[in-house]
Amino acid sequence: MASTRSTLEKFSSNLEESMGLREVDLSPKLSPVPLNRDAGRRPLRNVGRVDINQVIPDPEQPRAEFSDEAIERLADSIREKGQLSAIRVRWSEELSKWIIVAGERRWRATKRAGLPTIDCYFHEGEISKSEILEQQLIENLLREDLQPIEEAKAFSTLMTINNWNGKQLAEALRVPQAKVSRSLALLRLPDDIQEQVAAGVLAPRSAYELSKIGDDKVRRELAEQVTSDGLTRDEAASVVRQRKGKPKQQSRGTRQTFASAGGWKVIVTANRRGSYHEIEEALLDALEEVRLRIANGIQIL
Repeated sequence: MASTRSTLEKFSSNLEESMGLREVDLSPKLSPVPLNRDAGRRPLRNVGRVDINQVIPDPEQPRAEFSDEAIERLADSIREKGQLSAIRVRWSEELSKWIIVAGERRWRATKRAGLPTIDCYFHEGEISKSEILEQQLIENLLREDLQPIEEAKAFSTLMTINNWNGKQLAEALRVPQAKVSRSLALLRLPDDIQEQVAAGVLAPRSAYELSKIGDDKVRRELAEQVTSDGLTRDEAASVVRQRKGKPKQQSRGTRQTFASAGGWKVIVTANRRGSYHEIEEALLDALEEVRLRIANGIQIL
């Protein structure tokens, strides 16, 4: 009986409301002036939390190697402090999963930390393969997470997709063009030498010097010499120059000329490269010497 009465009262209330009658005003009470902490804040519809099992890595992610030790350290941090920044994901209709655009390392650490959900920035709309790769590259470059050969292959792929040259790639990624050139040069090396670079046996800068030689047999011989003797990049460059029959480059010195309004010129030279800070120190030393000579009454002959 009580249930019937309750139902009738609810029905009556709904009927009156449908007729425009309401005993209680249910509209939210808004403060005419927002709290200071809320001023300027706006919610984002594409940021939220999702079941971590609904998120999967991108199989075409340029980064293939992840340090287990680094993942464990990050997992410990996430257990203690939580996830500090959201990963970026896109929806795949084909897989019915969210695919990681950027943040796979955080996803792996969050899974290892045992968290059931993960904070995400959800990309809405279509995103091209080039845009995905570019975002992944930028994140990895900023974090310095990519191995040298991974980076070189990602550069090459992005150039192919967009029909870019090295200069255009450098401008798009905001990196020096020389970095792109050195990186791509590693792909000209034989696979076994690339594997040495990827494994950290051969330093990428030394490998770049080896790429200047066209003969793969000579490259392998020099790679063996560099790794067995522990040669530095400069030493590797010297060995390459010798093999190519080029003399060692002489280091350029420094020569700077400063002209005054009265027609005087002050010339600063050194037999090595220097900086303007060093030139300033030299000029201050010279100025002190000039003032000392003036004080002692020394005349210019």
